[in-house]
Amino acid sequence: MDAPLLTPHDLVRPWKRATVVASAIAALELVVLVGAGVVFLAKPLSHAIRKQATAAALAPTHVTTTAPSHALKKAIARMKAPAGHARPRSHVRIMVLNGNGQAGAAGAEASRLTHLGYKVAGAANARRQDYASSVVMYRPGFRAEGMRLAKDLGVKVVGPLDGIPASTIHGGELVVIVGA
Repeated sequence: MDAPLLTPHDLVRPWKRATVVASAIAALELVVLVGAGVVFLAKPLSHAIRKQATAAALAPTHVTTTAPSHALKKAIARMKAPAGHARPRSHVRIMVLNGNGQAGAAGAEASRLTHLGYKVAGAANARRQDYASSVVMYRPGFRAEGMRLAKDLGVKVVGPLDGIPASTIHGGELVVIVGA
């Protein structure tokens, strides 16, 4: 029988198996060491975290209450003050905004205001179309006119201009947002 002769390279092949086995053993040792580190460090670490959390939860909180500022008190007093003397209807400009989504609602309200003697600055759509009820808003110094307009229209919600840019009201002193 003829058998091939082994070359020196064939005689060194067992090193591959030895390398794989040594790498597997090293990986297993690494996993065991990391596990042991977690076991030994986890308990003291969890106790320290729990202790700090308990201390933070039971610590007294410092609540500081400040009295309303002078400007805030004046603003509240102005809103609760009686309306005062209103300018004539013909000297008040009103911007009418449609806030209910029905076509022509702002135009119809503008026509009604004109018949009542008011000057209408314009009619347009409001930013939102989901107002449940009509709203009257007034610029500073026009509270009395806003209250009278709300009474004329039967509107119950009256307040200072809020969230409407000056460019939207086209020089008007009052704004009516027509709701549903």
